[in-house]
Amino acid sequence: MSKIEVVNLAEQFGRIMAPWQPRIAGEVNDAYVKLGKFEGEFVWHTHADEDELFLVVRGRIRMCLRDGDKWVEQGEFIIIPRGVEHKPVADEEADVLLFEPKTTLNTGDVENELTLEYLDHI
Repeated sequence: MSKIEVVNLAEQFGRIMAPWQPRIAGEVNDAYVKLGKFEGEFVWHTHADEDELFLVVRGRIRMCLRDGDKWVEQGEFIIIPRGVEHKPVADEEADVLLFEPKTTLNTGDVENELTLEYLDHI
């Protein structure tokens, strides 16, 4: 049996120093629970085979979509279905919990300086 732990989100977000560098905080079946700091603009990208959930724990983000932006406030989440091009933006630092399949590459179909092949556990 795996070790059962309680995760304190504020404490774990406090350990993340740089934006767009998510860390794995837990695993649920074939998905990761990731924690990340968002600040500034990310990159337009899509995930062909994975849906993503973004839960804003602190702050707010704007999810840019080709057919219009969606604001996601603290305590709210948005699900981006597979195949939908999107770009997260945070005008000020935001703490965001992501829930997505383990196969999800942070920049999806784009490879650039923000692409993280491997994520550290927090």
